Amino acid sequence: MRIGLLTGGGDCPGLNAAIRAIVKRGTSEHGCSIVGFHNGWRGVIEGDATPMTRNDVSGILVAGGTMLGTDRCHPNKVPGGMDAVKDTFENEKLTGFICIGGDGTLKAAGKVSKALDVPVIGIPKTIDNDVVGTDASIGYDTAVMIATEAIDRLHSTAESHNRVMVVELMGRHSGWIAVTAGIAGGADIILAPEEPFDIEQVARQIRHRHRNSNFSIVAVAEGAQPAEGTSWDFEPTLDERGNPIAGSIGQDVTKAIEDLTGFTTRLTVLGYVQRGGTPTARDRLLGTRFGVAAIDAIVAGESGKYTALQGDHVVLEPFETMMGKTKWVPRELLDASHGL
Repeated sequence: MRIGLLTGGGDCPGLNAAIRAIVKRGTSEHGCSIVGFHNGWRGVIEGDATPMTRNDVSGILVAGGTMLGTDRCHPNKVPGGMDAVKDTFENEKLTGFICIGGDGTLKAAGKVSKALDVPVIGIPKTIDNDVVGTDASIGYDTAVMIATEAIDRLHSTAESHNRVMVVELMGRHSGWIAVTAGIAGGADIILAPEEPFDIEQVARQIRHRHRNSNFSIVAVAEGAQPAEGTSWDFEPTLDERGNPIAGSIGQDVTKAIEDLTGFTTRLTVLGYVQRGGTPTARDRLLGTRFGVAAIDAIVAGESGKYTALQGDHVVLEPFETMMGKTKWVPRELLDASHGL
């Protein structure tokens, strides 16, 4: 068997662990040839391929990012993209694809599998942890650890200078990083997309807290929004894809808190720091397990599915499980973040 392998969407820690597992298990256990495509589905469209051996993946387990490079290209949105994918599939004499990516990349993988009738297995990776059907995605644990450490460090400077510290974290559509790192790091207020906020209420909470304490930490997801009907008129700054630009909500929340409370307020935007660097042990393990499950599945003839962690087990879910959906932070976890 000859398997095409690609990583798409944003980079994150743990991708190389999955690549390593696919190449090593595929070549040693199944006798497969693995063909890596550079820069996601764009590499497939352009036929930018390279053979991969065990030697190629030696030592990459601890490395962040992806050795194959990545891109947000979706073949179904590129003129002639699907035809080009089909041509590459035939020219490279492939048996199937393993695609590692977030919700957008996996949706594209599902469309490729269905429209072209070629075997495709997906692996979910995203620090946002918003892929439906899996308890965790590759990269999420590392991002939470980095965000938690940042909040830990902000405590000392906030207390030393009697300040309110706002830390903006990634999470355009769901607030998994902000909520979990906020709880773990002891943030006093957490603002997530799942729970639109009232800036006046935020200010009241901070003023109340400062009766007994001289500092506060506010964790805000980049996709957080004020509730409808509240007095604050906020318009997010969007990129060309219509997504909030990092720092937009953080800057406005910081200014509003200072204006409403009179307390000195400073902003820290972690940005891409959250998705870089060495993966945690948990992400290395998850990437390895997902990689093994994916190559085993495609060799066994499975297609149109993605690997998913459910409890202690790695299972396969059909692409339809996650397409057009977002995994929101559950009510129980949001409630746990209140009043801590």
